[in-house]
Amino acid sequence: MNTVTTRSHRGTITGGIAVMAAIALTGCSVTGVSNAGGGTGDGTGTVNALFMKQAGYTEDDYAEIIAAFEEEHPDIDVEPTFVSYEALHDKIVTSAPSGSYDVFQIDVIWPAEFASKGIVADLTDRFPDSWNDEMLPGVLPTAEYQDKFYGVPNGPATKLFYFNWDMVAQVGATEEDLATWDGVLDVAKRIKDEGLSEYPIAWSWAQAEALICDYAQMLGAFGGEFTNDDGELIINNEQGVAALEWMKATIDDGLTNPASTTFLEDDVSKAMAQGDTAFGLNWDSTLRDLQDPSISSINAGVLPTPAGPSGDRPGVNGAMAYSIGANSTNQDAAWEFISYLTSQGVQDQYVDAGLPNWSSSYSDEALVETNPEIFEVAEAAYDDSILRPAVPNYSSVSQIIQVEVQKALLGDKTPQQALDDAVAAANDIQEG
Repeated sequence: MNTVTTRSHRGTITGGIAVMAAIALTGCSVTGVSNAGGGTGDGTGTVNALFMKQAGYTEDDYAEIIAAFEEEHPDIDVEPTFVSYEALHDKIVTSAPSGSYDVFQIDVIWPAEFASKGIVADLTDRFPDSWNDEMLPGVLPTAEYQDKFYGVPNGPATKLFYFNWDMVAQVGATEEDLATWDGVLDVAKRIKDEGLSEYPIAWSWAQAEALICDYAQMLGAFGGEFTNDDGELIINNEQGVAALEWMKATIDDGLTNPASTTFLEDDVSKAMAQGDTAFGLNWDSTLRDLQDPSISSINAGVLPTPAGPSGDRPGVNGAMAYSIGANSTNQDAAWEFISYLTSQGVQDQYVDAGLPNWSSSYSDEALVETNPEIFEVAEAAYDDSILRPAVPNYSSVSQIIQVEVQKALLGDKTPQQALDDAVAAANDIQEG
């Protein structure tokens, strides 16, 4: 299986193909000139930052971090903007020529595109050598492309398996029964038969990157991988088709909420928090919400992804990073902010929202006790993490897969036909 030791995140890119085509016209950068208009500045002034507003740090978390940073750096002001993950990619691309944002979050799937198009600044010379030893081994390469670094990781991430303890207990099941997907389906059927939930499983299966992430974990559980050694998509093989057939069967059997084809991760979290459903895959920051009595009515548990026929139980690599815009005129101040934001002290303080980059944090007993459930299961999920297709034109390939996988889930095509069509279209792009 195509595995990595890091982790990542999320949603798609409406209009991504059109944006990619527009970028391609400019050659080596979105402006036609590499790093046109960029500059280091004098380390003071305003830093405009673009963040994702779902999963991980909340807007309130960022507000606290920014206030503390500004107190330590009175000559720097940080102005945050928040957009959904689904809007993040295109917002970065369309704002890049003007250098509107000095700092922005990028997904692990974007460094090849953004670096090759001159959207992000090369930060390699700013990286301390000590980070090679101090960060988790698989985290540092999150924003690496062609041996250069284009962002600082904001921690490992993967989707985990969340469950409603009370529903599971009411049908006489235990955590051990949830160790495999076959076991999950058995418990889900018992929950449905007892009338505890009409649809015991919810998924993020809207036509978005969220769907790719869920499919990735099922693909890994069935022993599959996205590409061969030549970078060609191969999900129409036996393992890829079996994973999609399994997903469709859970809808047909009435165990998966059919509204899952319209759900993103927040919708899955809300369905679980309201007690409407028993099971769902979601990011490692989700447990905080499910344990918050102001928004959740359930007793939530968390496990690594259940094992599939292959015996593997992979997470999906969902890491993100903070990058500096190549056209930012205030890169020194932007670096000061990123360095603070990703520092061990700050990340350790917000460990309930996401795990830290720093190896020594994982041996800090007091820190582990602040979020013991996540620390306990995350290591296993990170160790066997599946990577989405590592191709430069990822956004276009992802959108093709999203469309075809959802057609299979909606019953418009068979899983085999949908994946045959996805592979043909994606490989045509690759060859082109």
